[in-house]
Amino acid sequence: MDDEGAPARAGGRLPGDPVPDPGLGDRPAPVPPATGPARRWRTSYGRTFVRLLPVLLIVVAILYDIFTPRYFTAGPLYTAAPLVAAPVYSRRGTALTGVAVVAAVIGLQLGKGVIHYVDSLTELITIATVAVLAVLVNGFVRRTGERLVSVREIAEAAQRAVLPEPAERIGGFEIAACYEAAQADAFIGGDLYAVQDSSRGIRLIVGDVRGKGMGAVAAVAVVIGAFREAAEQEATLEAVAQRLERALAREGARRDGLDAFEGFTTAVLAELPHGDGTVRIVNRGHPPPLLLYADGTLRPLPARESALPLGMGELGVWPDRAEEAAFPGGATLLLYTDGLSEARDARGEFYDPHTRLAGRVFRHPTELLDTLADDVRRHSGGGMADDMALLAVRRP
Repeated sequence: MDDEGAPARAGGRLPGDPVPDPGLGDRPAPVPPATGPARRWRTSYGRTFVRLLPVLLIVVAILYDIFTPRYFTAGPLYTAAPLVAAPVYSRRGTALTGVAVVAAVIGLQLGKGVIHYVDSLTELITIATVAVLAVLVNGFVRRTGERLVSVREIAEAAQRAVLPEPAERIGGFEIAACYEAAQADAFIGGDLYAVQDSSRGIRLIVGDVRGKGMGAVAAVAVVIGAFREAAEQEATLEAVAQRLERALAREGARRDGLDAFEGFTTAVLAELPHGDGTVRIVNRGHPPPLLLYADGTLRPLPARESALPLGMGELGVWPDRAEEAAFPGGATLLLYTDGLSEARDARGEFYDPHTRLAGRVFRHPTELLDTLADDVRRHSGGGMADDMALLAVRRP
């Protein structure tokens, strides 16, 4: 989800003064890092400087050779120019940079009358060799970049296959989802969400698989596949949870090592019956959902009885019990993973969605998730310690 920019500070406030969080009360908050247009401007400025750097190095080197005694040399600057050009220019641009460097060195050595000296000839050969190597490095960088683009496309396709974006409107409900991976440039991790329409209502799941890496992604695929099938076939939400339990048990039996004994998934399942202003919830060791009413009132929906996460059925067996709550028109149900509630700021304080959202009104689930993602990003200084999945459903 793209940054929409940090809120403007109130007039009259001195630089460095604490900035009040917009809409979150008058308590001071740390000055947020540059986001949105400011960050994009800095990024664009930095890229422009890097692209101009080889030219600047050549110009500075020439001026240095012109205005210093003839036995002084700017060889390191000439050598650096094609090396800097290699990862940022095309092959032709890198080659032209190398040619320009060699031509400048030859011209200046001729002008100073030192080209016939051994040290000058050695410098010329060294710079020419580096220019050739820069062209080879450019080819390697370009091939690596093409592979990274291919990997990125595959990752995006995997995310769309495993965690497809839900429709904006299903069964009369407005829906929005958001996923942010903690690992830079990652698209999917151990968190999951899914929405499935069925004859008994809209069924949802948000969960967090233990572990990281491809093993967690495989477990996510198992949970979501089992959920979609069970949501269509099972008569009750409790039966859906039991199907997921059995699916994870089969997956654990196929794994070797630690995952075979300690694999589990915290999850919360919700059911929104058609034509009924209620929501039913089964919580398996997951952070409780939040219900945001149209007037800004916020109500957490904690489980009355604690339950073990999915995949830990061998430690205790008892029937799942769905808990029911009123879900009136204009209210929004928010399901999230602990990547939200366990995000820390520079002082080590956790992000509290209850206090940050209380009293606020959102017209659409997308607006809620955009605001929430930006707010937690500012709270954590832009670096997430864990994956975060958000799912919001609004009854119009």
